[in-house]
Formats: sequence, C-alpha cells, structure tokens
Amino acid sequence: QVQLVESGGGLVQPGGTLRLSCAASGRIFSIKSMGWYRQAPGKERELVAAMPSGGSTNTADSVKGRFTISRDNAKNTVYLQMNSLKPEDTAVYYCNALVVLGNLDEYDYWGQGTQVTVSS
Repeated sequence: QVQLVESGGGLVQPGGTLRLSCAASGRIFSIKSMGWYRQAPGKERELVAAMPSGGSTNTADSVKGRFTISRDNAKNTVYLQMNSLKPEDTAVYYCNALVVLGNLDEYDYWGQGTQVTVSS
C-alpha cells in the first residue's frame, strides 16, 4: 500500500559527501515520522536520524555534526545529507516511515536499502 524508494548511495572517499533521498508513495493519509537507519556487515541495524512531524529530530551521536536529516512534507520525502564521511559509515542505509493510512491504521514501512561505501 505504501512504497519507499531510496536513492543517492554509492562509493565515496573519506571526507566526501553524499545525499540520500527517500520518497514515500501510496495510500498515505499522513506521515508521523521519517528517518534513516543503517546496518553494517555483522552488526545490528541502528538509528542514524529520525524526524517526527512536529517533533524534535533524533540523531545518533556517531553522526552528529556531520549528517543532517530534513523533510519535504509536500513531497513525502526525507533526505540525509552526509558530510565528512568516514570508513565506519559504510553500511546499507534504510529509509523508515511511520505512516497513517486512509483508514487511519498506522504501519511502519521500510525502503529496500541503499549501499554507502566510504573507502579510498
């Protein structure tokens, strides 16, 4: 009923920048929160940054000052601007959205993931 389509991953050198985008589409009544998680090989999925509607942004300590999350509510899109990338940022990045459907049920949706590789 709802699809999240991510874009913007790739290979970048340490110190470089990338911008991830995630657009939600489908039978959306409203979106309560959108955010980004990541999962590195052999590790659990972890929160990178989340942006509730009308609430405070939650950003992981490991990326504070380097990554910035933003939303375009008119487009149901969330962005992750990643600056000063480090090799330890290498992971699959997943978009997440808590969506209220037309029948007012709430569901948690995930994107397919986009690979970010930081390497020289």
